[in-house]
Amino acid sequence: MTKKFTILLVDDRMENLLSLEQMLLAENRIFLQATSGNEALKQVLRHEDIGLIMLDVQMPDMDGFEVARLLKANPKTRDISIIFVTAINKDEYHVLKGFEKGAVDYLYKPLDINMTRAKVDVFERLYLYQHELRGALKDKELINGQLERFMHVVAHDLKSPLSGITGLLMLMKEEEEISQSAFLTEYTNMAINATSQLADMITAILDYSREHQFRHIEEDVDVGEMLQQLIKFLFPPAHVRIEIEEGLPVLHTSRQKLQQVFQNLLTNAIKYGDKPAVEISIGGKPEGDFYEFFVKDNGPGIEEKDNERIFRLFEKVDNDDDKGTGIGLNILKLLVETQGGKVWVESKQGQGSTFYFQWRR
Repeated sequence: MTKKFTILLVDDRMENLLSLEQMLLAENRIFLQATSGNEALKQVLRHEDIGLIMLDVQMPDMDGFEVARLLKANPKTRDISIIFVTAINKDEYHVLKGFEKGAVDYLYKPLDINMTRAKVDVFERLYLYQHELRGALKDKELINGQLERFMHVVAHDLKSPLSGITGLLMLMKEEEEISQSAFLTEYTNMAINATSQLADMITAILDYSREHQFRHIEEDVDVGEMLQQLIKFLFPPAHVRIEIEEGLPVLHTSRQKLQQVFQNLLTNAIKYGDKPAVEISIGGKPEGDFYEFFVKDNGPGIEEKDNERIFRLFEKVDNDDDKGTGIGLNILKLLVETQGGKVWVESKQGQGSTFYFQWRR
């Protein structure tokens, strides 16, 4: 069923209302009329599906500018499109005043039939597109909610038996027949590592799903202070030294998202550090609308051919790597790009890596 397009016509002269309605008659349109500003406001409050208001500027008691101002001040009515219909001269003052009060277009009396119909047709199409978009977004939210519930069920149903299998393998490993056999011990350890890796992947997939679903509360975040707290929670080994540059900014942003980006980079730098003394440094600088952060390490480095590939879902530098899931850097990329930034890496194999990312200021 096609959505109806409701137009509110506002003019203190009834003959003008009748003439304008006749001009705009169409099968899919519903017309409401008001002969004063007060009546127009009442009509808008009674009808929630008004798509366009054609508003006469010169009316007694309350002119069109005041009606528009009141409509735009109300969150429930501020998005309704308004066309001013006026006999006032077309000088810049009146046009700017109209746009300031919330008009989206002007029509000048005496009305040109073709121009009037063409403009209203445009607003009708825009309204119907917006209606379809709102419906699509509502469907998307419903599907996302179902997907989120599905992911929780899958994660729970898969991880529960995996935990049981891991526990059973740990008990088997202690059995004398296995502990005295190097061959059986090796294979038992391989099975334990495989189940642990699968459990980590299920958790990472669930985290990935969550990052697509939810927005986080924004607040003032002292980045330097946040990093100090984060490093304490990571419990870096004694051979790992992490330095934080002074003068990092305070950003109004999602603490959880920004912390997750840094946590991913720092965890990787610690996990893959291959030097007797692991050196990690964190810093940044303002760049236009963004703050450009970096996390630098002296680890094994990455070949240039892999600099982009590692940010793809399930991609790892080494396919035999049992330390990662190939999901973390993709989540990082998602978090950075959803607020307009970029992420990249500069690295030389054997000489460490520097990961850069932009975060909106």
